[in-house]
Amino acid sequence: MQETTSAKLQSQVGIHLGERSYQIAIGSDLLGSPHCYDGLPAARTAIIVTNETIAPLYLKPLVSALDKHYPVVGHVVLPDGEVYKTWASLNLIFDALLEQGCDRRTVLFALGGGVVGDMTGFAAATYMRGVPFVQVPTTLLAQVDSSVGGKTGINHPMGKNMIGAFYQPQRVICDLDTLKTLPERELSAGLAEVIKYGPIADAAFMEWIEANMDLLRSRDPVALAFAVKRSCEIKAQVVGADEREAGLRAVLNFGHTFGHAIEAGMGYGQWLHGEAVGCGMIMAARLSQRLDLIDSAYVDRLTRLIERAGLPIVAPVLDDKDNAGRYLALMRVDKKAEAGEIKFVLIDRPGQAVVRSAPDGLVTEVIQASCCQ
Repeated sequence: MQETTSAKLQSQVGIHLGERSYQIAIGSDLLGSPHCYDGLPAARTAIIVTNETIAPLYLKPLVSALDKHYPVVGHVVLPDGEVYKTWASLNLIFDALLEQGCDRRTVLFALGGGVVGDMTGFAAATYMRGVPFVQVPTTLLAQVDSSVGGKTGINHPMGKNMIGAFYQPQRVICDLDTLKTLPERELSAGLAEVIKYGPIADAAFMEWIEANMDLLRSRDPVALAFAVKRSCEIKAQVVGADEREAGLRAVLNFGHTFGHAIEAGMGYGQWLHGEAVGCGMIMAARLSQRLDLIDSAYVDRLTRLIERAGLPIVAPVLDDKDNAGRYLALMRVDKKAEAGEIKFVLIDRPGQAVVRSAPDGLVTEVIQASCCQ
């Protein structure tokens, strides 16, 4: 697998969904370039939804770019953090839309990470029964995963992303320059979602990540450009084949069943989403090994890679008295669960995943081993 040769080279990845198809633009100097927004739905008003961390960095250049296309460009600034991915924050978006007299042709722009993107998309899906929106992701995690594919929603205290809708954006603008201002912890969290594509879909990509992890962590622009592009290509292929997660798309949740339990059990925001997913991938790999799908060498290999990404490899204890029981209870409200039976995304073999259940006793062994290192 060859590396890209120029970090300034802009590329596009298509999501093919018939009349809902759209392009993911990847490159530098995109966010503030008016031409990147050519061809979007015409409207009188554009509303940018962002948060208090991103607004000082990127709101002004985006407003300047959109001024060339829309007579009115407004904005909503939300509090920052997973803990605010709630009805209350969602209503701040609706309040602003109504106060500014926005109609059903208004275009929303999600400027920020996964929380902003998910909430903006959900607001777009439901305001006046649907208005267009555009994703402008500013974190690595959002660029390689959450901004692509149309999953939108908010959290519930009992489960992550349990309230939402499938609603595709009109376009995704991945400006790699925004990764320069990303905190180190957020960069590592994004690398978790890059790593996941290797075990489930592309063994050669996992080898590339292993060879280039140091470059990725040092924010080498060529390495980041390739990682974002390849991740988007894999997700685009899966989403194009299964938009609403009737089957194949579920494999993209590798590590997420355990990871979502960690997030909910710890309290949203204690662990970043990518940190929980990284640890969850190790737990899912261990479960795959116990089901004789992969060997211990592959589990060790994946664990080393996740650790090299700067992610935790020891799972947290969620309940001092009944830790495994707490994990199991939280996982039973996972969206993949059926009639109370937990479904896990497992590694069938390197580069291929399978969704299946596992005995509670085996899952308990994995939880105990993962929390007690």
